[in-house]
Amino acid sequence: MSDYLLFATERYALPILQPLAQALHEAGHTAHAWFADGAAGAALPAPARMLEPGRAGLRAAVALKPRAVFSAANWVPPFVAGAKVQLFHGFNVEKRADARGHFRVRGLFDLYCTQGPATTAPFRELAARAGHFAVVETGWPKLDPLFRDDDGASAALRAPAGARPVAMFASTFTERLSAAPHLFEAIAAQVARGDRYWLLTLHPKCAPDLFERYRALAGANAAFVETEQLIAAQRAADVLVADTTSVVSEFVVQRKPVATFRNRAPKPHMIDFADPAELEARLAQAFAPTPQLQAAIDTYADAIHPYRDGLSSQRVIAATGDLLDGTLGRLRGKPLSSWWRELQIRRDLGYWGPGA
Repeated sequence: MSDYLLFATERYALPILQPLAQALHEAGHTAHAWFADGAAGAALPAPARMLEPGRAGLRAAVALKPRAVFSAANWVPPFVAGAKVQLFHGFNVEKRADARGHFRVRGLFDLYCTQGPATTAPFRELAARAGHFAVVETGWPKLDPLFRDDDGASAALRAPAGARPVAMFASTFTERLSAAPHLFEAIAAQVARGDRYWLLTLHPKCAPDLFERYRALAGANAAFVETEQLIAAQRAADVLVADTTSVVSEFVVQRKPVATFRNRAPKPHMIDFADPAELEARLAQAFAPTPQLQAAIDTYADAIHPYRDGLSSQRVIAATGDLLDGTLGRLRGKPLSSWWRELQIRRDLGYWGPGA
C-alpha cells in the first residue's frame, strides 16, 4: 500500500479528484487530500482521507511523504515529497493565449496527464524542448463517471422532467465571457413555459446575485445543480446551453449538442449565437441536430477525449507508476524559475519548514 496526496485550490476540483481517490482505493492505496485557497473548506467523501485545513494540514502533507501528488490546480507545493502530477482543471477552451492558458508550463510538474490528442501533441512538443517533465495521454478522471454507473445520481436529476426533454445551462465566471447575466430573462421565460425541464448551474466563482437569481428559478420546471453534481447533470441532460466554459467540451465528449452564447472561439460542433432572442431557435437546432452537426460533434469529441471506458483514473495511476519506475525516461532538472516559484508558494502558504 502506498500513500498519495490529492491537491486542489478550488471547489470545482473535487469532481476531478474523487474518481481518482476511488481508483487509488480500489488499487489498495490510500488517498489523502489537502486543499488550499478556495477549496480549503471543501472535502472529498470516503475513501479519501482529508487532512486538516491550513498549516496543520500542510505540515501533515509534508510529513506524509506521499509517493505522488495529484494536482487539479495550475500549481502544486513543490516541497511536498513525491512526483508532481498535473491533472488539469478543465479543457482548453481558448479563454487565453496558449502562453498564458492551457499550455503554460510553470516548472512545477514532473508528469502531465493529458486528456486527448488535441492536448497531447502540444504538450509533447513542450516536453521535448524543456526535458524536465513527461507527458502521457490518459484521459481525464473527472469524466470517468460519465461513462459508468453513477448509482442513480443522473436518473434522480432527470426524474422530475417526466417525458419532457432536458436542457442544461452552465456558465463561466469570467465576466466578459459569461452568458449568465445576458441569458437570464430568456432562460426564465423557457422555464416558465414548462415544455422542457432545465438543470441550471453556475461556476462557483460567479457573483452571488447571479446565484440568487438562478436558484430562484428552481421549481416544477427546473432545478439548480451544485458543482459536485455537475457530472450527473451532464449525463441527465439532452442538450447544453453555455458560453466559453469548459463544460462545453465535457458535454460534447458525450456526443451531445451544445448551443453557445458568444463563445470566444466558436467551432463547427457548436451552435453559436449572439442575441438572447435566438435562444429558442438554437435550442430547436440542438434538440434535432443535422447529420453535419453530429459529425462535427463526434470529430471534436474524439480529438479532445476519445476515452469512453470510464478508466482514465486507472491510466493516471499507471502513468504515475511508470514515471516513478523510470519507464518514461530520465528527466532533466527543473528550471531556475521553479525555485523562485517555490519561494513564492512558501511565502503565500506561510510555510518555511524543512528544505526552506
